[in-house]
Amino acid sequence: MQRPPPEDFLLKETNPHLGGGKVSGDKHTSTYDLVEQMQYLYVRVVKAKELPAKDVTGSCDPYVEVKLGNYKGTTRHFEKKTNPEWNQVFAFSRDRIQSSVLDVFVKDKDLVKDDFIGRVWFDMNEIPKRVPPDSPLAPQWYRLEDKKGDKVRGELMLAVWMGTQADEAFPEAWNSDAAGVSGTDGLANIRSKVYLSPKLWYLRVNVIEAQDLQPGNQGRFPEVFVKAVLGNQALRTRISPSRTINPMWNEDLMFVAAEPFEEPLVLSVEDRVAPNKDEVLGKCAILLQHVDRRLDHRPVNSKWFHLEKHFIVDGDQKKKESKFSSRIHMRICLEGGYHVLDESTHYSSDLRPTAKQLWKTSIGVLELGILNAQGLMPMKTKDGHGTTDSYCVAKYGQKWVRTRTIIDSFTPKWNEQYTWEVYDPCTVITIGVFDNCHLHGGDKAVAAKDLRIGKVRIRLSTLETDRVYTHSYPLLVLLPNGMKKMGEIHLAVRFTCSSLLNMMHMYSHPLLPKMHYIYPLTVTQLDSLRHQATQIVSMRLSRAEPPLRKEVVEYMLDVGSHMWSMRRSKANFFRIMGVLSGLIAVGKWFDQICNWKNPITTVLIHILFIILVMYPELILPTIFLYLFLIGVWYYRWRPRHPPHMDTRLSHADNAHPDELDEEFDTFPTSRPSDIVRMRYDRLRSIAGRIQTVVGDLATQGERLQSLLSWRDPRATALFVIFCLVAAIVLYVTPFQVVALLTGFYMLRHPRFRHKLPSVPLNFFRRLPARTDCML
Repeated sequence: MQRPPPEDFLLKETNPHLGGGKVSGDKHTSTYDLVEQMQYLYVRVVKAKELPAKDVTGSCDPYVEVKLGNYKGTTRHFEKKTNPEWNQVFAFSRDRIQSSVLDVFVKDKDLVKDDFIGRVWFDMNEIPKRVPPDSPLAPQWYRLEDKKGDKVRGELMLAVWMGTQADEAFPEAWNSDAAGVSGTDGLANIRSKVYLSPKLWYLRVNVIEAQDLQPGNQGRFPEVFVKAVLGNQALRTRISPSRTINPMWNEDLMFVAAEPFEEPLVLSVEDRVAPNKDEVLGKCAILLQHVDRRLDHRPVNSKWFHLEKHFIVDGDQKKKESKFSSRIHMRICLEGGYHVLDESTHYSSDLRPTAKQLWKTSIGVLELGILNAQGLMPMKTKDGHGTTDSYCVAKYGQKWVRTRTIIDSFTPKWNEQYTWEVYDPCTVITIGVFDNCHLHGGDKAVAAKDLRIGKVRIRLSTLETDRVYTHSYPLLVLLPNGMKKMGEIHLAVRFTCSSLLNMMHMYSHPLLPKMHYIYPLTVTQLDSLRHQATQIVSMRLSRAEPPLRKEVVEYMLDVGSHMWSMRRSKANFFRIMGVLSGLIAVGKWFDQICNWKNPITTVLIHILFIILVMYPELILPTIFLYLFLIGVWYYRWRPRHPPHMDTRLSHADNAHPDELDEEFDTFPTSRPSDIVRMRYDRLRSIAGRIQTVVGDLATQGERLQSLLSWRDPRATALFVIFCLVAAIVLYVTPFQVVALLTGFYMLRHPRFRHKLPSVPLNFFRRLPARTDCML
């Protein structure tokens, strides 16, 4: 039996003061009531007019400096402009305000010392308060004053008010948390931001045949294959078995493409003239914007494409005019009926097909309040002392959110709330915490990587609807020197259901879209396509402004989780042993019955056995009634907290140093001997597949356990009700009829079978397993 994990690694329920910044809204709009209220002083600097000239040239280079005590924010400056427009917002945390006066200075940018143009000041006690969703405060013109308080030439348009983080100006505001961050890029890197994953499609290229090829050597049989390239993806067909100038393949090639389509599909027909030497017989480029899109399994029309002859002159590839035109016959389509997997199948946050026409209506809303973190570890050294500049990233569906970065704090307070539409309850939201290493620009910052602090996963089906969960989750990271707790993150989560009937109905649907079952992709294809999908998502998000960097995206998408690890293999083995422990316990109990360890129990079992033999129609009703009673009995001990990372389950707290060295080794290995490297990589590759199979077996067993555990309250409720109904129906139905119907159903003709999974199988695949708690 496994020992419980250390108290420091457990989930902790909290009672924060939520709802201070509440605004009105319905179920589909954020009410901003899952976070603590934070008061801010907002200053919107709009523009200025009729500013006096300060330079010798008769103009000025104005900018505005907003100062409150020890904190100050500065706008960008304009060259030679007396009527500038800035439209910038500054936010000062009320907790850090140590001054009774807000000063707004207009200055002239100079090489040596900036000139003072004018000043506007406000008494903090007279600044109005605004509570969202009130109308935005209208800016006003203010006459500038000199240092003595006399009016001078020039006016400044401002709006000043007290508000909360629910204010629409908050996301784009310069924040006092960013004090010390310099440059526009640095400020962009600390603000909160919402990103959208690119829309991903599977591109199917069915290469049928080619005609009228013109190989260079006419005296030999050509060995022709087709090579297809899309971006950094390259696939090729096998060599055509018909070695003529009219070869045939009828082979499918699958790619991942992302909207907007930036690169064409380039196909080349090549002849293997010698080992490692191929001759290009023709090429064609196809724009994906013009490719057919299909929503189901019905084939699209095939087309002939002309091949252009190319040859190389001085390193340049040029077209060669030919009297006879070769062509290739293909069927190309963008598959809208599949869901493009870019996440691990165990932690999917989205299961919808690519084509929007196939989407079902949403069943509810997920709201996440990212409150704060406690006890973060120093991640880097600055000015001789350890520091952490932390931010959070949450991913669910196609929507990624990134909180603002809190500078130099081991106890950051974000208090930001985000909302997602939910289309399937059997999905997982992932929240990661990172250290920002890109605040001050420069070559070092460009080359640096944001460091991971920890990650939390929450499966929606384990949450009760309309309940606010407030817990402190441990942030655990596995390092080469062992498991380390990096701190704790405080979250508030609420899953609101818009239609309980629709959500219950989802448990009878297939987990993935129909095309995955009608025309399934192979495991090898899925692995390759998932790798390409993660690379595309990573590349697109890293090009956003500010970028969501590659190391962050890969950590959130669990890239590399399929690699061999002795620790994971042991963890999966013990998961299987945990599942089988119930059967082993039943075997031991039966052995005790046989050995009359408890005579009274043995006599009762004999009586029950005689009754069931004499009345076999009671067997199935008794079993289902027994399961029903167990399910009702376990309801009082149903889990009340969402799952979290379990170090004991993952065998991360007692891993051997040699096992960790193997897990963090590079792939291929960095061992010096070529022979050892080859054997070692082969072992890791084979063992990785075994590890996946063992994990899948453990997952199936854990799903059986979850039928009555109330881990998914809706699924257990459905199963318990089914058991009660089944017990009643089987009681009133003769056993022989049930046996005949069951046998005839199992032996039914193939024409009466559907390619889609059955309702019981769909229900079973949606049950939660302990994979959510695996590190």
